[in-house]
Amino acid sequence: MPEEELFKTEKERTRAEIAEALRDAANQIESGDVTLVSNAEERTVAVPESPLFEVELERLTDSETGEQRYELEYEIRWTE
Repeated sequence: MPEEELFKTEKERTRAEIAEALRDAANQIESGDVTLVSNAEERTVAVPESPLFEVELERLTDSETGEQRYELEYEIRWTE
């Protein structure tokens, strides 16, 4: 199935800013409609009552430098 990226934003933020963004996202998810906003665009999506919720923590190692980084991802999935 081809993938179509509908929205993406990436920005370094403080832990407090991230926590506030996640609280806002949680409130929107609970209401059923999520609005994603960046400088260039805005997109709203309806989240169903019982989507799949995935939490993933990964440790990745750069093959050239050996530097390690962590990725903590919260993902919500559903089909239409």
